[in-house]
Amino acid sequence: MITNLVDKALNKVENVGNKLPDPTTIFIILTFAILAISWLFSFIGVSAVHPATKETILIENLLSSGNIQRIFTEMVHNFANFPPLGMVLVTVVGIGIAEKSGLIDTALKKLVTAVPKSALTATLVFGGISSSMAADAGYIVLTPLGAVLFAGFGRHPLAGLAAAFAGVSAGFSANLLLTSLDPLLSGLSTTSAQIVDPNYEVHPTANYYFMIVSTFLLTIVGTLVTDKIVEPRLGKWEPKDTKLDTTLGKISSKENKGLILSIIAFIAFMVVTAIMVIPEGAILRDAQGGLGPFYKSLVPLIMILFLVCGLVYGITAGTIKSDKDAVGMANEYMATMAAYIILSFVAAQFVTFFSWSNMGIVSAIKGAGFLQAIGLSGIPLMIGFIFVTGTINIFIGSASAKWAIMGPVFIPMFMLMGFSPEMVQNVYRVGDSVTNIISPLLPYFPIIIAFAKKYDPKIGLGTLISTMLPYSVAFAIMWSIVLSVWMLTGLPLGPEAPSFYDASQLSN
Repeated sequence: MITNLVDKALNKVENVGNKLPDPTTIFIILTFAILAISWLFSFIGVSAVHPATKETILIENLLSSGNIQRIFTEMVHNFANFPPLGMVLVTVVGIGIAEKSGLIDTALKKLVTAVPKSALTATLVFGGISSSMAADAGYIVLTPLGAVLFAGFGRHPLAGLAAAFAGVSAGFSANLLLTSLDPLLSGLSTTSAQIVDPNYEVHPTANYYFMIVSTFLLTIVGTLVTDKIVEPRLGKWEPKDTKLDTTLGKISSKENKGLILSIIAFIAFMVVTAIMVIPEGAILRDAQGGLGPFYKSLVPLIMILFLVCGLVYGITAGTIKSDKDAVGMANEYMATMAAYIILSFVAAQFVTFFSWSNMGIVSAIKGAGFLQAIGLSGIPLMIGFIFVTGTINIFIGSASAKWAIMGPVFIPMFMLMGFSPEMVQNVYRVGDSVTNIISPLLPYFPIIIAFAKKYDPKIGLGTLISTMLPYSVAFAIMWSIVLSVWMLTGLPLGPEAPSFYDASQLSN
């Protein structure tokens, strides 16, 4: 009876979610809404007094003749200068060659096959988290590999699939290295923070310390949930299809040699980078010895790292035989970014118009005043923000699309309440991660179900979501505790990334 009710509720969520427009369409609707609302609010005289500068801020009518002219004349500029666009496109050049050459696939196989049986679950979860370095590759490569691994060891393959799926989804807010998502979100956060403080910049390393700690804690929690809750609930697996292949594809000698040489290339690259950063007067330090040039170089450094390792692997393994092969791989991967480019064009207009209208700063001031009036602040406020983000994530799966909408509202609002943009972005990433695995609208959800049907043809949406729900709850609890400790101790979230923001400095 309870199972039927849960399935009906989840099916209802799926039906409602499927009726939502495409994220690009949502941005188009919101852009036109901004134009209309700016006219209305300007007409009725909506305003707010900045608590720091005491300046009265009015809503700007975007449908005035001057602003209409501005919309047309600056449309191309808005798109070309949209912060996440260039960062993402530069990064994927290197990631594309690393993936298409086979480096990512071979590295993941090596990681999960070179460990003892007792450490299988932890390694699989850790591998899933680490796979976010290659964007969404983990969904396609590691999730089915997890099922095969568990089946090969006589364990339930759906438990292996679930462990890998949980790691891959949660990994977008945890890793030992920076990923392409870091510069993307930091670019959006910078744009949002500059609504309040025009000189504020959020670096790609904004959440790096928190990410490192989360990587190990997620691995522990994910392992416990798999071994103590998920696999016992699934029961003993008895394959009905005796022809089912439960063996792992072997790594050839060429692939193994390519992997070894790519690891050597990785180490060499890190040494060269350290030489360019660590010594006093190094190339990637500014005149005062600060690390500003290094932070601003992270995107091209990430691109070059993946590019070098991908080329070394591909040439050694034989997947890259000429420059045309490498260029073709980059072109093929870049082609998958077409939808993102279109989304970026529309999102750039929305973000810019929102900034021009002053609605972001006005709503932030009024929102901060409301939250302060009801006494909600500190840790309860941030945990509440996790819940809000996680709920929205069920219906809008794209992390960048949601942040482009939410960032301009929540970052200024929380900055005025004393939270740094880095903290707000960090809390957003937590909320965005914990419900990925239970959202039917996750783009990869149908693929995960297809993988699962290989082992259980009768598996449905409710079964998969009920299997993943313990991970979602456990990760949310774990992250809430870690976040509370972080806030209580005032630890930085990353290099030059404080947890709190002093709004009083705006008056200076």
